[in-house]
Amino acid sequence: MSKHPKKQTITPEMLLDALKDSFKKLNPRYMLKNPVMFVVETGFLVTLLLSFFPNLFGGNNEGLRVYNIIVSVILFITVLFANFAESVAEGRGKAQAASLKKTQKDTEAHLIKEDGSLVTVSSSELRKGDIVLVKAGEVIPGDGEVIEGIASVDESAITGESAPVVRENGGDFCSVTGGTTVVSDWLKIRISSDPGNSFLDRMISLVEGASRKKTPNEIALNTLLVSLTIIFLIVIVTLYPIGVYSGVELQTSTLIALMVCLIPTTIGGLLSAIGIAGMDRVTKFNVIAMSGKAVEACGDVDTMILDKTGTITFGNRLAAEFRPVEGADVKQLIHCAALTCFGDNTPEGKSTLDLARKLGDTTEQPQGAEFFEFTAQSRMSGLDLADGTAIRKGASDAIISYVQQHGGEVPADLREHVEAVSALGGTPLVVCRNNEILGVIYLKDTVKPGMRERFERLRAIGIKTVMCTGDNPLTAATIAEEAGVDGFVAECKPEDKIDVIKKEQAQGKIVAMTGDGTNDAPALAQANVGLAMNSGTTAAKEAANMVDLDSDPTKILEVVEIGKQLLITRGSLTTFSIANDIAKYFAIIPAMFMTAIPQLGVLNIMGLSSPYSAILSALIFNALIIPALIPLAMKGVKYRPMSSEKMLARNMLIYGLGGVITPFIGIKLIDLIISPLLLMIGL
Repeated sequence: MSKHPKKQTITPEMLLDALKDSFKKLNPRYMLKNPVMFVVETGFLVTLLLSFFPNLFGGNNEGLRVYNIIVSVILFITVLFANFAESVAEGRGKAQAASLKKTQKDTEAHLIKEDGSLVTVSSSELRKGDIVLVKAGEVIPGDGEVIEGIASVDESAITGESAPVVRENGGDFCSVTGGTTVVSDWLKIRISSDPGNSFLDRMISLVEGASRKKTPNEIALNTLLVSLTIIFLIVIVTLYPIGVYSGVELQTSTLIALMVCLIPTTIGGLLSAIGIAGMDRVTKFNVIAMSGKAVEACGDVDTMILDKTGTITFGNRLAAEFRPVEGADVKQLIHCAALTCFGDNTPEGKSTLDLARKLGDTTEQPQGAEFFEFTAQSRMSGLDLADGTAIRKGASDAIISYVQQHGGEVPADLREHVEAVSALGGTPLVVCRNNEILGVIYLKDTVKPGMRERFERLRAIGIKTVMCTGDNPLTAATIAEEAGVDGFVAECKPEDKIDVIKKEQAQGKIVAMTGDGTNDAPALAQANVGLAMNSGTTAAKEAANMVDLDSDPTKILEVVEIGKQLLITRGSLTTFSIANDIAKYFAIIPAMFMTAIPQLGVLNIMGLSSPYSAILSALIFNALIIPALIPLAMKGVKYRPMSSEKMLARNMLIYGLGGVITPFIGIKLIDLIISPLLLMIGL
């Protein structure tokens, strides 16, 4: 199982492709999607015209031709850098898509016809509902669910994990993905998707960015940036008459330079890249997000619903002991428990039969018996023998209810046995024959190491954790205490999970949960963030808005932190971008009016050498800061679990204060470099 994100380096080929895409995106119709950078591009076109026709808007500006050219070049580079940031982010997704496309190839499929005969067809001809046979060494031709057989499957093409995994009929490991390879035995698979709609097709579409839509927070921030841009446009327009009144002739190119420096170009140029990189970070953890909205919602999660088995505990609950009630024969308890396990393919059932064998039981599978599988509703399993004897095993309350309905009595010491097992953190399964309770099977489970610390991290950032389990309240309380969750729901049915989610959402909270079975699908669909296991059923994967390729239920913890990191990165760089404007204001405004209003010289605290040097230095810094921040936008601001108040204070200190100080230093250094060059060309 992949415990660490896969490293995806940016290759020279990716940078070259990103540079080419940067020029393609200069198309004004594409630039309109980013209003802030569209304004910059419009400013570039105006200054470019002024480079050839300096007197286009009146006055005698022949001597400013070189100045206009320099401003045009800087504005062009600014737009190019913004496009480059987005293209680099998209490049990693395209590289992964190319890798996935190599996996997606037309293969032969052995289609099983209605009469049972086999016919070889192309995988592209398969349709939803078709049944295929896949043997060892063959590639699984399409997404589906195992309906017969058990085999090892190499899923490295999808997950990157080289160790084969077991796929079998029933349970939580019945789902298979097209493009993976059967390495042992055989599987009979029912195809679950039509050509073009497979899991691989959707993955390729998502990582290429073809279906990426702006998230609600992104739209809100974009609206704010547009509003700020309009405000500064109004300010720039009013500066010209103010300059005329003050006796200062303000060149059009200077006004455009001021506008570009004051509008939030930094975050405007990086906003799209931050969103794309956020989805890419999730992908590197082997999680496929069905939309950017899902990743963003992770960052806003308030409550996390977690299954106990497989998430908080290892899930391999194994039979450890048989405990007969008073008056019952332990051999009869073992015999009846073993009988119920012949139709039970779960790890619990298999371990119960193994333990019975170790204790000397030689029970064989009965002929003519009718088996009943465990369901979340009945919470019991068992069989009816040919002579009419009914044997059941299951949760204590379910078996008690069953026995009482059939006129039986509950042994006085049953509750004592159930509570004793529960107090140990185990799961008690009660066994009955007809209306007689025989005893309890002690199923032992173990909490995964480090869970308490992880839940403490979530608690530190204000996320409440709720454990859902089918266990009785005492067992649930013991596990909850050991794991350190904030709350639990015992004897939980699928519909109970939906109720828990709805109650939390009714309080305005954002809820996340994981699941892998068909009975989890409604709850996954109801949750704001639903993470389905790739090994789970098709229904679960279709209901969720995220799929974990590693099928690790605890991955939801990392995914939430990635969502938090996305929001923090966007907020930090927005703070930095707006704070930048303060320093650029002190660079450009004094330079524009100092000749007419010498008193403004006190605002030239950077001691910039000349008005033209001040304006061009600020403009160059404004352009260079975008590529300088691309690595941070791609990697994300380092996430530390803390309260929102501490997080705000920290970001204001680092990115707010840093956003003010950095331009003062950068603009001054650029001024020292370019002022001699400007003197040489007469500016």
